Amino acid sequence: MTAQITIPPEWAPQKAIWTAWPANREEWNDDLDTPRHDVANLIRALAPTNKVMLLVHDAEAEASAKAALGDAATYVPAKYGDIWLRDTGPIFANGPENNHVALRFKTNSWGGKYDLPDDATVGDTIANTANKPIKPFPFVLEGGAVDHDGNGTVLTTKQTLLNPNRNGWTKEQGEAALKEALGARKVIWIDEGLLNDHTDGHIDNIARFVAPRRVVCQAPADADDPNAQTLNAIAATLEAATDADGNKLDVIRIPGVGKYVNPEGGISPASYMNFIIANGVVVVPVYGTKTESAALAALQNVFPDRKVIGVNSRGLLGSGEMGGGSFHCITQQEPEL
Repeated sequence: MTAQITIPPEWAPQKAIWTAWPANREEWNDDLDTPRHDVANLIRALAPTNKVMLLVHDAEAEASAKAALGDAATYVPAKYGDIWLRDTGPIFANGPENNHVALRFKTNSWGGKYDLPDDATVGDTIANTANKPIKPFPFVLEGGAVDHDGNGTVLTTKQTLLNPNRNGWTKEQGEAALKEALGARKVIWIDEGLLNDHTDGHIDNIARFVAPRRVVCQAPADADDPNAQTLNAIAATLEAATDADGNKLDVIRIPGVGKYVNPEGGISPASYMNFIIANGVVVVPVYGTKTESAALAALQNVFPDRKVIGVNSRGLLGSGEMGGGSFHCITQQEPEL
């Protein structure tokens, strides 16, 4: 019997981390300096222990990135719509014959909301640059919509995967697709994500595997937390769940961000869960809110063998239609495999 595709967990050794330099002025309200500042600080946090592959869209993007970062990154000229490579890039995996492959899925601009040129092809660019054969699948799947334990258990949300604006799947169809594409042996379904999430509730903003049988999620920050009911429901679902081998999950709750009001007066989906697990470090987005120190300390306890670093992500999160995500959203790890 041919072996299935397997996805290494994010805490496995990594060959590189891929990200991109903000270059589309229209997508950032004609202000590239603010998101570039956050991306540069992210790369500086990663660079001492990781190889960072940075896509640069044009000559101006390459020049400004090099001026900001010097030799902290490897620069890759490439076309991309925007920087959300978790969703538009490939998922690197071990293939059916134990060969290394780049899994590629269709994109429909997060349910038709943000249609940008080159978002549909940048995943192929990354795969080809990484010299990995492409294995395509004929359905829509964003990388931020799924989280893996490395042993066939996948976390996801009904709000994203079963949304009519994606594939129109039933739960059974979704599970069959994840089994085929990701080698999923068990799918744990969370109902929904954070308020005003542009992605329709991506899992990487609400719950993450951090080790075999161990998952982290957030607790309400205070009585004013607009996501309090959702965060408690997420924890309850995880506490009742088992992994692909029937093991109960160890569910760790850390303080959530709480009510985060953006410069336009709207509530943004700020989350500490959008962290990156990398070689030697865990980079956590922070927003200058009162729970920041407690959340970082709690995550340091979760990752005793890595340095937990908080990096400001307010510019990436943005306001209104600008931004909307954070560090995990803009990166894709390439495991050693």
